[in-house]
Amino acid sequence: MAAALLYHHAQGKIRVRSAGSAPADTINLAVVTALAERGLDVSQEIPKKLTNDAVEAADVVITMGCGDACPVFPGKRYLDWELDDPAGKTVEEVREICDEIDQRVQALLAEIQTS
Repeated sequence: MAAALLYHHAQGKIRVRSAGSAPADTINLAVVTALAERGLDVSQEIPKKLTNDAVEAADVVITMGCGDACPVFPGKRYLDWELDDPAGKTVEEVREICDEIDQRVQALLAEIQTS
């Protein structure tokens, strides 16, 4: 959700990558639905495994509870966003998670654009 929302709000001005330390086989249907309601189509996305190369290439790394499973490189800015996991949640519950992520993404984007 964070990657789709950031890409949308940044209008292509920021390169966004999404990956997980233990990615699922498919995108959660409730997430697909909640983002589609916002006009964002992630239905063709495939969950990807987080790689050292992806983290090393990033300026800002946003984690969501991956702990020691996420690689750490000196000089990178890390943000750990504690959020409810959408797994097993209803679309209504996922909408709330999406709203929280959207607020954080927009605040981060505003900060990046002014620095």
